[in-house]
Amino acid sequence: MRTHSRIALALTLTLVTGCARGGNESRTVIQNKGSDTLVNVAQAWAEAYREVNPNTAVAVTGGGSGTGIAALINGTVDIANASRQMKPEEIELAKEHGHNPVEFIVGYDALAIFLNPANPITEITIAQLRDIYGESGSAEKWTDLGITVPGCKDQEIVRVSRQNNSGTYAYFQEDVLGEGNDFRLGSRDMHGSKDVVDLVANTACAIGYSGLAYATEEVHMPCVSKDGGECVAPSTETAVDGTYPIARPLFMYTENTPQGEVKQYMDWILSDAGQCLIQEKGYAPARPVSCGN
Repeated sequence: MRTHSRIALALTLTLVTGCARGGNESRTVIQNKGSDTLVNVAQAWAEAYREVNPNTAVAVTGGGSGTGIAALINGTVDIANASRQMKPEEIELAKEHGHNPVEFIVGYDALAIFLNPANPITEITIAQLRDIYGESGSAEKWTDLGITVPGCKDQEIVRVSRQNNSGTYAYFQEDVLGEGNDFRLGSRDMHGSKDVVDLVANTACAIGYSGLAYATEEVHMPCVSKDGGECVAPSTETAVDGTYPIARPLFMYTENTPQGEVKQYMDWILSDAGQCLIQEKGYAPARPVSCGN
C-alpha cells in the first residue's frame, strides 16, 4: 500500500480501475489481485468503497488465485483474492519473504456444473463428473452416460475446464476428482469463468464448471449428488448451509495482520454493507445478514 501524488494516482486508476478523480490531496491505493471467481465482486466492492472513503482507492485485477497468492508472497499486493485456501508451502514461502498471510473468509460460492440447453441431463453425480473429467475416467461420449444430446455430433463430450493457476481448477481437482487424481488430457482450459459459460452456451456437446455467479440464461445447471445422497441444486442458500456438495468458501489474504486503510477496507467488506453486496452479486455472504430489497 502506497500513497501517490495526484498525477501518479490518476495514471494508476485510469489504467487499472478507471476511477481517477481530481483534487490536490494524496490518496491511498490498496492493491488487490487474484481470483477470477471473485474479480467481479471485488470490483463492485472497490467501486462502492469510493463512496465510503474517497481518500482510499482499491485497484483490482484478476489473473487467478495462484497469481494473486504469488503477488502476496512477493509483496506486490496488499490483498490477494483466492477461491481456494493457500497451500502450506505457499504460506511458508511467504514467511520466508517476510510476510505472514492472514486469512479472511469473505463469502461462499456454489461451484456450478454448466450444460448447454440442448443437454437433457437434470441430475449429475460426483462419480459421473469424475468419470468425465478424471484421468482414469472412461466417459468419452454422452451415450456412455446413457443419454443423447440433440445437435451433438458423434456425442463426443467437450470438457471445458479452467487453467491450472485457477483456484476453481484446484478446488475441482481436490473435491471432485479426489486427492491424488488429476484431470485427463484434452479439455479446453479457459482463462476465466465467463469464458467457460460462453463456450458451453455455444457448444451442444460441452460441459463446464465455475462459480454460480457466472450463470446465465444461455446455460442450465443440473443438481449434484454425492455418494447416493440427495441431489441438490446450486444456490446461495445451499452454498451457505452446506447441502450443495461442491460449495466452497471464498478467501481474501492480507500479507500481515491488516492495519490502517487495509484494515478499514477489510472491516467494511465483512460489514453488513459489504456482505449484502456480495449477496447481490450472486454469492452467499460469510455470515447471516439482513439486506434490504
